[in-house]
Amino acid sequence: MIAECPQTPSKRLSDTGPEGPARSVGSLLVFSDDWGRHPSSCQHLVRNLLDRYPVLWVNTIGTRAPRLDMQTFRRVTEKMWQWGSRKSKVSETLDSSVNVRHPNLSVINPKMWPWFGSSRDRRLNRWLLSRKLAPLIAKLPQPVVGLTTLPITADLPDALAVHRWIYYCVDDFSQWPGLDGQTLRRMDVAMIRRADSLVAVSETLQTMIANEGRSATLLTHGVDVEFWSSAEIRVQPVAPDITDVERRIVFWGVIDRRMDSPTLLRLSRDFPDAKIVLVGPQQDPDPAILSLPNIKTLPAQPLAALPGIAYDADVLIMPYADLPVTRAMRPLKLKEYLATGRPVVVNRLPSTDAWDDCLDVAHTPEQFSQLVRDRMTSGLPSSQISARSRLRQESWTSKADALEFILKGDLT
Repeated sequence: MIAECPQTPSKRLSDTGPEGPARSVGSLLVFSDDWGRHPSSCQHLVRNLLDRYPVLWVNTIGTRAPRLDMQTFRRVTEKMWQWGSRKSKVSETLDSSVNVRHPNLSVINPKMWPWFGSSRDRRLNRWLLSRKLAPLIAKLPQPVVGLTTLPITADLPDALAVHRWIYYCVDDFSQWPGLDGQTLRRMDVAMIRRADSLVAVSETLQTMIANEGRSATLLTHGVDVEFWSSAEIRVQPVAPDITDVERRIVFWGVIDRRMDSPTLLRLSRDFPDAKIVLVGPQQDPDPAILSLPNIKTLPAQPLAALPGIAYDADVLIMPYADLPVTRAMRPLKLKEYLATGRPVVVNRLPSTDAWDDCLDVAHTPEQFSQLVRDRMTSGLPSSQISARSRLRQESWTSKADALEFILKGDLT
C-alpha cells in the first residue's frame, strides 16, 4: 500500500537555498528508453535541448519483465553486451538519429535487476542505480533536474541528489499488453505523487494524474515537417522486400495486441492484390494477423528509410483497437504520417480527434476498408492538404521550448 502524499511534494534538502527555490537548470538527468534505439518523443525533445544543457541519459531495462521467449532473449543479450562493453561508462555518444556527435550528451547503461514486483526487487534496483549514479550526478553542472518517462524510477527521488523531478507521462504502462500491469500501476502512482512537476502527452493521461490529486501540463508530440516531406529524404532506398508490388498499405510501429485484428482481416480480404506492410518490432501480435497471405512484416527500419517507405505507399494506416491503453496514448507516428503528404486512414481514438480534418477516421472494419479504397482511387483531398498546414506549428523545437519552461520550475 502506498501512503498518501500531500498535494505538493515535500521539498528535499537540495530544493532550497538561502534565496529560496532555484529557478535554473544546470544539467539534465534523463531516464527513458535506450538512446538511439528508436526515435521516441523524449529523444526528440532532449536533442533540441542539447545545445543548452549537458545531459546524462540513463538507458534502463524498460518496463517488460523477462519471459521465456525470443524477445526476452534478444533484449537480455543486448543489455548484457551494453553492461559488459565500454559503453557502460559515461562517454560522449553518437546521436544516431541525426548522425552527429554532441559533446553535451553522455549515455550510461547501469546494471539493473529486471524485476520490480516485490519490495526486495525495488530496494535492489534503488541500490544499484543510486550507487552508480550518485558520483556521476555530483560531477554534473548544478542544479540537476531529473526527467523520467518511466514509472520504474519511482524509488529514486529520495535516493539521488536531484534538485527537481519531472515525470513526463507518455503512456499508461499498466494497460500495455504483456506487462506486469499491477506493479507498474503502483509505481506509476508513486512517481505521480513524488514528482515535482508532471507532463502528459494526452488528456486521458491528464485525467489519470488528476485522479491522484495532481495536475499535469499537456504537451503533445511534435513533428519535423521538413524531414518527412523533403524530396531528398524520400529517395532513400526502400526496403527491398516491398518493391515487388504496386499497391501498398503501410503501417509502422510496434506490432502487438493493440492492433485491431478485425480491421486487418477485413483489409486482407478486400485487397487480395495489395500488400499490407507492417514495419516494426513484434511483441506477441495476434497470430491470425501474421498468417494472412498478403500481410508482409518487416523489422524496424532506420528512421531515414521511413519517408521513402511512406512515399511509395498508397495509404498509411493506424489500425489500433479501441482499448484503455490506446485511449491513453498519443502515437508519435500520427503527425509523421500527416507530414509525409500521403493519405492516412485511422481507427477513431481520442488522439485522432484534433486531426480528423486531415485524415480519414473509421469506426468499423468495413468503413476502414472502404476509406482505404476511396483514398487509393481519388488520392488526398485538397481540404486535407490545406488542413495539414498547421503541422508547421507543431515543431519539436517549439515543444522543447515548452518543456524547458517546465524544467525551470516556472509552472510549479
